[in-house]
Amino acid sequence: MQLIMTHENADFDAIASLLAAHRLYPQAIPLLPRRVNRNVEQFLTLYWDALPFVRPSDWHKRKISEVLLVDTHALNSVRGVVKRPSVHVIDHHTDYQPHERWHYQVEAVGATVTLLVEQLQSSGLALSAEETTLLLLGIYEDTGALTYDTTTPRDLSAAAWLLGQGAVLAVARRFLNLPLTEKQFALYDQLFTAVTWHDVYGQSVAITAATAPDDFDEEISGIAHRLRESLTPAALFMLVQLQRDVQVVARSASDKVDVGVVAKALGGGGHSRAAAARVSGKSLTAVSAEILHVLPQAVTPLAQVAELMSFGVQTLRPSVTVAEAAEVIRRFGYEGYPVLDPDSKQVVGLLTRRAVDRALSHNLSNLPISRIMKTGTITVRPSDSIDHLQKVMLSEGWGQIPVLAEGDQAANGVPIGIVTRTDLLNYLFKPGPRLAEPDMRQMLMEKLPPPLWALVQAVGEVAAELGQPLYFVGGIVRDLLLGQSPIDLDMVVEGDAIRLARQLQQTVGGQVHAHGRFGTAKWTLDTAVWQTVLAAHPANPPLSSIDFVTARTEFYREPSALPEVTHGSIKLDLHRRDFTINTLAVRLDGAFLGQLLDFYGGQRDLAQGIIRVLHSLSFVDDPTRILRAVRLEQRLGFHIEARTAELIANALPLLERVSGSRIRHEFELAFRESDPAPVMHRLAELYVLPHLHPAATWTAVHEAAFARLRPLLTDPFWRTFQEDETPAFLYFALWVAPLPEPAQSELMERLRVRKLTRLDVAACAQAWAALTELPLDARPSQVEKALRPYHPRVLLVVRALLDEARLVRLLERYVREWQGVKTAVTGNDLRALGLKPGPRFGAILDELLAARLDGRVADEAGERALLAELLHPLQ
Repeated sequence: MQLIMTHENADFDAIASLLAAHRLYPQAIPLLPRRVNRNVEQFLTLYWDALPFVRPSDWHKRKISEVLLVDTHALNSVRGVVKRPSVHVIDHHTDYQPHERWHYQVEAVGATVTLLVEQLQSSGLALSAEETTLLLLGIYEDTGALTYDTTTPRDLSAAAWLLGQGAVLAVARRFLNLPLTEKQFALYDQLFTAVTWHDVYGQSVAITAATAPDDFDEEISGIAHRLRESLTPAALFMLVQLQRDVQVVARSASDKVDVGVVAKALGGGGHSRAAAARVSGKSLTAVSAEILHVLPQAVTPLAQVAELMSFGVQTLRPSVTVAEAAEVIRRFGYEGYPVLDPDSKQVVGLLTRRAVDRALSHNLSNLPISRIMKTGTITVRPSDSIDHLQKVMLSEGWGQIPVLAEGDQAANGVPIGIVTRTDLLNYLFKPGPRLAEPDMRQMLMEKLPPPLWALVQAVGEVAAELGQPLYFVGGIVRDLLLGQSPIDLDMVVEGDAIRLARQLQQTVGGQVHAHGRFGTAKWTLDTAVWQTVLAAHPANPPLSSIDFVTARTEFYREPSALPEVTHGSIKLDLHRRDFTINTLAVRLDGAFLGQLLDFYGGQRDLAQGIIRVLHSLSFVDDPTRILRAVRLEQRLGFHIEARTAELIANALPLLERVSGSRIRHEFELAFRESDPAPVMHRLAELYVLPHLHPAATWTAVHEAAFARLRPLLTDPFWRTFQEDETPAFLYFALWVAPLPEPAQSELMERLRVRKLTRLDVAACAQAWAALTELPLDARPSQVEKALRPYHPRVLLVVRALLDEARLVRLLERYVREWQGVKTAVTGNDLRALGLKPGPRFGAILDELLAARLDGRVADEAGERALLAELLHPLQ
């Protein structure tokens, strides 16, 4: 027999889950706990006849071998349950220690009953209005009427389905908002008077305690609800002495305070927004002290300006004209610019885009911006809280606040960065990530070889000493999250990359080659570097150099043109990148090592396998991103999301304006992929190829040739024909060679292909034609003569082009046998006989080789006999 059970002091989620489980398993007995909350008890009293529950007082001992636990992980003692029953748990509390033989369905939703309602939806069972209303109460109570941060779309969907099945909201409201009884109100007064306030990492936490009368028999969760509404703390801990036990009820109004952590430490349970514990044998004072001791572990410190700000800031002088400021705004696109006094370097105002637009509309382009800017010295520090930032923005009306350095470093008053209204709104209102935060520090430690991990730490420490944020960005972070090991360690510096490289040279060693114009530096790693970092020199150093790049932003003066680049913040640096999955960054300096930056949803799209551009003009700015999108899509097995595909289609005509060399470079990268065929197929599918040139096609001939080349590249014999090159030429030739003339030449002209490459591609077509034109009974000498002029890589291309077994055999025999056949008689022998070099000279040697290949002569004696015959007419 199976029993369904839940926890004591049961709320609506627990009792609703009990009901839902019984509807799914009608043979199981839904046993109520000994204690339920008052509002639950009143609902049960009113609707008892419509519900299937069994009260503990009505339970008769029977042998129970199976137990279904809902909304709890604790198995209470019940008469008749065997010593080791089969236990199945359905719950939404994810923090638990599993039993070895128990089975679990634990999922992070707002209420346990949501999981069971989803099963009821699938079962097709009909529910009464009383049942659907109870199930709805379970969801509403545990999710704060769908307002708690623990609420998920699944809870909302389940509630909507229940309403559609007849749940009555008026009844739900009645039982969720019961008035306090006289006894409850008296205890409420004691607790309200006894409240003490505690600031924990910037969060206001209320703790209150009182002793209930001996005859108190009411539930206390309703009192906690009323206290929370009256006090509005970030979190409330209510302690009530009930004879020898202390009942703790905890409620949180902030996702920064997880009251479940505290309840668990006290031996209770719950989730981040609502939890409880019953502590035996301890006083109110002792339990309060335990709560204060555990609280720091349950509170996430308030975010600081440093987490939102962008380092680096574009400033203006008061004397700059409106017209000059408008050009700066057009170039960089920011909404606001701090204005600095040219002498003191202090902030004296803020210029906004709106003020410039209004001045231009009144023909005031020559006016100095000091006449239209917002005046004042409004700044914040990196350590200031988000609450403080919000108050400053609201009180001063500034949407962009300059950030000054901390302590003595702020003496010069020059801003080190800026924080904007958009940064604040994104923090406050963007939904938190549903994905688990990856431990990037651990990931780096596991994926990087130990020498490289030590090197990253050393570089990060130097960057921290200079106060310069340091990052891995883009592909290296993407690949780490996909479980791949990075190939190189290029880094982005939010500050001055050259200064960091010079400092590394001084403190660690190596050589630096800097490019001041671009803000880049290459740090070459020599023996001294490895000796300093590792106190040893690895036998095979895993890296020879690191490139440092100063964080920058881009400005496109016109579509498809190359961008103009200037220094910027890491956020702007990431914004200039092509796709969201390439906008991820990992900070590497000092205490920030391992911090993941994801401003644009890259981690989400990575998890969903999506290629998505950052903004609608991305392909207009740089149409070559179309080819990169396809290449990345096929390499990773992702898909281009619908809006991005639409933007690609709209931008296709702009490919005609891109230089051939830039497009050719993208194809070279595509042909270096492990399998370029899917890339080419997808480019054709999206109509990219005909927009490059009408001759650019992708056919079944291409598909088959690409497929034939792949095994040849791993064949030990044919691999030597590649001559240590990448396969880019081979795939390019396979794409172009099947095209007729003049299409071949026109396409290569469009792509600005180098002369040597053009000649070899033409040779591929010629060699392919030469083979196909051979007679069916072609002799070895005919094959040798037809293929002798061609370079090995040309022959490899031809081998992949061939689809006729007879021609394949001829080519294979040529490269494996006939190409290596040599005559015993040489040119020296002919000169010794008095022959002078000339056309006849070569013809004789060719005839001797042909005879050898065709089997007409078998050795040197035969060659000399044939030579005598050939020379006889001349004697």
